[in-house]
Amino acid sequence: MSQSLSQRLSEYAKVAEDLGVDAVALVPGPNFTRALDHSFGSHERPFVLVIPAHKPAAALVPNLELGSWELVGFEGAVFDWRDQTGYADAFKALTDHLDIKTLAVEGQVMRVFVHHALLAAQPSLTITDAEREISGLRMIKTPQDLAALQEAIDISERALHRTLDSVKLGQSEVDIEQMLVKCLFDEGADGLSFSPIVAAGDNSARPHAHARHDYAVKAGDALLIDFGARKNGFAADITRTVFLDHVSDEGRAVYDTVLQANLAGLAITRAGVTAHEIDDVVTNVLEASPYADRIRTKTGHGLGRDVHEAPYIVRGNHTKLPAGTVYTNEPGLYQIGKFGVRIEDDVLITDDGYETLTKFPKDLMVISC
Repeated sequence: MSQSLSQRLSEYAKVAEDLGVDAVALVPGPNFTRALDHSFGSHERPFVLVIPAHKPAAALVPNLELGSWELVGFEGAVFDWRDQTGYADAFKALTDHLDIKTLAVEGQVMRVFVHHALLAAQPSLTITDAEREISGLRMIKTPQDLAALQEAIDISERALHRTLDSVKLGQSEVDIEQMLVKCLFDEGADGLSFSPIVAAGDNSARPHAHARHDYAVKAGDALLIDFGARKNGFAADITRTVFLDHVSDEGRAVYDTVLQANLAGLAITRAGVTAHEIDDVVTNVLEASPYADRIRTKTGHGLGRDVHEAPYIVRGNHTKLPAGTVYTNEPGLYQIGKFGVRIEDDVLITDDGYETLTKFPKDLMVISC
């Protein structure tokens, strides 16, 4: 059974209490959507939800959003404002109503002009960054979260199968990208997790490459596709690297190294493992290979409403990962000027191990095209 609005808001109130601040503030983004179970866009109009530790929540809402806000079922005080009059008076009314001295915010999400508007309304207000604690509530996925995430992954994998079946030598990377996007929406995606990465040949050695209009894929190319569907507010994130027509001995060896690193990360995954331990095991495999100079990235990141969210799977992050965490296991090796290989799975941590939510094959795939 899904939580009620009051239950969800009480979790953020508890964050405020645990941090020893009077309240936390959320702005449109993944935490805002999680708290309200409704999505609102982030634009030039400030929109703020403040949840005190021991008082009812209050909100500052653009007037044109009031009709949509009614659907939330919010029972706290609402201070609206219009474009014609500006938002300064609404911020003043909000801070006077709340009568708080300390406020924790999402440092990676709240924009500077909202921060400044709060301080202009109440210069004595102390604002601190609690991104880790606020976003940490999203780390453990509910059954409803996992169902939405699995649907996004399933859509993505069906689209990838269709796309790879259509690849022909001589196509541009953009041609392949356009087919991938079409297939994602055909299969039921609500949107894209991010702009897909479709990179062949030397472009595959750029971890965040952009598809090219002017490069025709050719026999022997590595083709790296990193992408995901968004469904019901959750984002898939999958990477597979295939080879076109044939694969060189070097390509085969690099691919096997990345695959062994991926599998090593899975083997250590269980509730209570740290992000450091996963990355260390994965990176050790890459560092022990002849291709250690091709390491460019950490092992992965959390996945859910955001494509990149806590926990970050990197050496030095000693956060223990509880059951219900979903992270990406995506080791890669990249040689600029030649090619790159990345294999990315979406992984659910369970009490006794893990479940790989991605099912797309990982054995070396050479496409006859």
